[in-house]
Amino acid sequence: MSTEGEGERERRRQRLDRARLYVVTGARSAEGDLAAFLEAILEAGADIVQLREKDAEAGDLLRWGEVFAEAASRYGALFALNDRPDVALALGADAVHVGQNDLPVDVVRRLVGTDVLIGLSTHDVRQLRGADPAADYLSVGPVHATPTKPGRPATGLEFVRAAAREASRPWFAIGGIHAETVTDVVGAGARR
Repeated sequence: MSTEGEGERERRRQRLDRARLYVVTGARSAEGDLAAFLEAILEAGADIVQLREKDAEAGDLLRWGEVFAEAASRYGALFALNDRPDVALALGADAVHVGQNDLPVDVVRRLVGTDVLIGLSTHDVRQLRGADPAADYLSVGPVHATPTKPGRPATGLEFVRAAAREASRPWFAIGGIHAETVTDVVGAGARR
């Protein structure tokens, strides 16, 4: 017999397995259009929306995260929070995404339990191959320069090709992917 927690994890895993479009965005404070932006990208088919505000205070993350969580829920999408397992739990986020220099995946798992999905950033083949097996999914990139990762050099399409050959769990090409670049990224083997 499964517990309710196992059921929630399984539902999230199934949604992750079906997911194809992963959008990483900040809170869009300068634009002032967070709710409308989320509505537009979810209406357009985003399967996962990640709030990434590296230097934000917990209270701000909670306020913005509530907007993300509500919008994602209405569309049956997954909501991921960057770096903060504590705030992810407080929000009831579906996932927490960590980078190579953030809390290790095993520590995040101890904090969030088994219900919450964990994503891990990878920036090269070595990181891809050495990724903690407890991470539920990986991001591969940034494929192109992106404002959400200032100062991070683009990994390019060869890394996407390597991930397509080698990754054995769900992975998403991320970073600077838009209408003008998506065809090349898909051509390199990205399916997510």
